[in-house]
Amino acid sequence: MASVAVIGSQWGDEGKGKIVDWLSSRADVVVRFQGGHNAGHTLVIDGKTYKLHLLPSGIVRKSKLSIIGNGVVVDPWALLEEIKTVRDQGVDVTPDKLVIAENATLILPIHSVLDAAMEGARGNDPIGTTKRGIGPAYEDKIARRAIKVCDLRDLDILKEKLDGMMLHHNALLKGLGMDEVSADDIYTKLMDVKDEILSYSGVVWRVLEQARKDGKKILFEGAQGMMLDVDHGTYPFVTSSNMHAAQAATGSGVGPDAVGYVLGITKAYTTRVGAGPFPTEQENDVGTYLGEKGHEFGTTTGRKRRCGWFDAVLVRQSVTVSGIHGIALTKLDVLDGLEELKICVGYELDGKKIDYLPSSQVAQDKVAPIYETMEGWSGSTQGARSWKDLPAEAVKYVRHIEELIGAPVTLLSTSPERDDTILMHDPFTS
Repeated sequence: MASVAVIGSQWGDEGKGKIVDWLSSRADVVVRFQGGHNAGHTLVIDGKTYKLHLLPSGIVRKSKLSIIGNGVVVDPWALLEEIKTVRDQGVDVTPDKLVIAENATLILPIHSVLDAAMEGARGNDPIGTTKRGIGPAYEDKIARRAIKVCDLRDLDILKEKLDGMMLHHNALLKGLGMDEVSADDIYTKLMDVKDEILSYSGVVWRVLEQARKDGKKILFEGAQGMMLDVDHGTYPFVTSSNMHAAQAATGSGVGPDAVGYVLGITKAYTTRVGAGPFPTEQENDVGTYLGEKGHEFGTTTGRKRRCGWFDAVLVRQSVTVSGIHGIALTKLDVLDGLEELKICVGYELDGKKIDYLPSSQVAQDKVAPIYETMEGWSGSTQGARSWKDLPAEAVKYVRHIEELIGAPVTLLSTSPERDDTILMHDPFTS
């Protein structure tokens, strides 16, 4: 049985939405396995744009089952609003098409309050969170005080858990000089949405077990990117979950053998949102050009993305650490028209050349990129659907990236449109 896990290989925003949507035409089940509504996947289908945050990208396809796994933290109000939005765009969302893991953790109003309060307390050194409560919800999960989807069925235990949670959080708010949040108010708000949320609730690990027995093709959809992984990213400027391919199993309730091919979505240049190290950032005309031509603004937050040259060191590290078999290279067309291109092939740290990004925050701030320069191209790659449609210099650029990162380009995306994709190898046939 073929299955594919899709993860970002950089700092997120690599174009996973389009690629997952493209792959979902070959899948039967699409599973979100980590993150929250801080994710932003944009799909452009027949000229219509869908912006998804919690819903798996497969939701826009009629015959697919979409699953929100236990590794996701779910804001029930944001989810229901997103369901309403896509319904208004003509997408049918029913419990037959969408299943939420009953053991998924809920994001509550207190979490966004805490998120904003802690970012404010950091002053001039913020982490750069979306302030949507994702981090505090994951903290509650690890601290064993979280509210799960299944808790909405038992109101006595729900009240008990809320009281315990708020005893902790209100002490923190009081210490920050902020007003307390009422557990009763949160309970009342949950009563307004519990029935609809529970209508989608299910035992996801059993659903996936049956899908595997039936020979279904499963697509595991990650959010953010490996350099934002809480263990393997540029800590502490990371998200609160693991992007690692192994999380596809942990975050959905399947064994590691269920994850077949690991596809790393990779942008043809590099971007990141928010604070943190960025060795190849271009705070100049090149960065402005990439940002404007690539429309580099966050789908979720609208924040302007920082832009820079392709960092082969980072992507090679993601390939190695997360077991990426091949990459989907996106936004190649943004590089059209540049006379020369640079690729980071190593770093210099304290006068020595290194070929990896260290874990130390101090070292990450100090590394300087070592570049190779390649000839750009004047022709257009936009909308290309075969290798023969690409300028020779663009082909050389892609092939050199393959050599530097140690993984083949499986898919090549040349525009936001679903069908503007060059397929070298179908991941589901591996």
